[in-house]
Amino acid sequence: MALSARELCTLTATEAVAAFRAGTLSPVALMEATLARIEAVNPRLNAFTEIWPERALDQARAAEAAYASGTARPLEGIPTAIKDFHAVAGERTTLGSRAFAENRPERSAPTVARLLDAGAIMHARTTTPEFAYAPITASPLWGVTRNPWSLEHAPGGSSGGAGAALAAGMTVLADGTDAGGSVRIPAAACHVVGYKAPFGRNPLDVDHPIESLLHYGPMTRSVGDAALMQNVMSGAHPDDMCSLRERVVLPGSFPPIEGWTVAFSMDLGLFEIDPEVARNTHAAVDVFRRLGCTVREVTPDWGGFDLPHPYLRYWEGMAAASLGGLLDEWRDGMDPYMVRIIENGLSHSAETLYRCNIVRGAMYRSLAPILESCDVLVCPALSVPTVGAEHDCGAGDFRVNGKPVHAYLGWNLCYPFNMVSQCPVIAVPSGLSDAGLPTGLQIVGRTYDDMSVFRAAAAYEAANPWRQVLPPL
Repeated sequence: MALSARELCTLTATEAVAAFRAGTLSPVALMEATLARIEAVNPRLNAFTEIWPERALDQARAAEAAYASGTARPLEGIPTAIKDFHAVAGERTTLGSRAFAENRPERSAPTVARLLDAGAIMHARTTTPEFAYAPITASPLWGVTRNPWSLEHAPGGSSGGAGAALAAGMTVLADGTDAGGSVRIPAAACHVVGYKAPFGRNPLDVDHPIESLLHYGPMTRSVGDAALMQNVMSGAHPDDMCSLRERVVLPGSFPPIEGWTVAFSMDLGLFEIDPEVARNTHAAVDVFRRLGCTVREVTPDWGGFDLPHPYLRYWEGMAAASLGGLLDEWRDGMDPYMVRIIENGLSHSAETLYRCNIVRGAMYRSLAPILESCDVLVCPALSVPTVGAEHDCGAGDFRVNGKPVHAYLGWNLCYPFNMVSQCPVIAVPSGLSDAGLPTGLQIVGRTYDDMSVFRAAAAYEAANPWRQVLPPL
């Protein structure tokens, strides 16, 4: 039976590649349906900076010929949206900033090059906040990106265009970067999957050397697709001295997790949690119990570290070092909150910045006994389903459960795991709020134990499938 246009736009890459190989679906038909979906819904979402329909269709025709000749590559013909923060050789890469409006890098980021070399078709670039420094997606250059589940709400950030595009059926795969949750926040806010690999597993671009907070990773509609994409993106690369030579090749299926011990923390000892997020998180934890797991409630001893301040100081210092030279010319054209981040960073001392590393070590000493005694740790991704599309990250009156919290980080349970960056973390859907907004669950693994994180996520997905629930857009 032929699939409808809407059904085509909800396929996973795994399903699409299998259909391409079987001859039951053409890459051209999938790309045509994807482009039609973009035309229908993107004007309301603003998830893309650029779209290349004719070029994408030409590449889809070439992919069709590759399948016919038996020369297809692992991602041949799959519509894949690349974040407008990631360098693509010869293509405009604006980073959401007027300062880079005509920037055309000479080389591609390693993970991007690998996706394209594997046959993925870059049909569009996804929006990001300026310099990917916000948990929502709005920039001076491209405007506000909206969530397909509710246009009044944010799709998260900084890979918010990717999350919105996946949820709305405007791409099959997307990539993201995550230095404080920028893959996992939009995954949770948009009802999709995002993976933060452990530091070094996926190579960084040359613009961010040795930056252990930052991770390039896959964003998808299924755990299987995240594994497929991760296998393409990972591995040592000469552009990144920290990229690991050991490769973890994730399988297409995983054994059950019956008998596992799953650690569970609702708030990491740090966050106010919205009741609907708590409800959906408890339901997700019950799925692990039904799978035969023992659930042990835990609380990392992180309350004494005065988070988010050490993270913010490091984050601000990184911004100052890489972007401080732009202020003289571009201050008036930049996001005011971005300017504040850079200016704060310029005032920090070397001692202040290195103290963040001391906190990171202490955080891991508290977390390690939990991870070593359990197979994985689960917790919410966000303390609220999401925030408004034009959320003010500098607001002084933002509240959760009636209590004031930091408007930038106080609702984001993802960023602490960038501070213990060698831990792999996947974000998966946990349900919907009463208003129909997605909520998300993080699954955290021991350092460099990608396999256990994917095994737990695959078991959870099989027992609690989410793809049949689609946004109303």
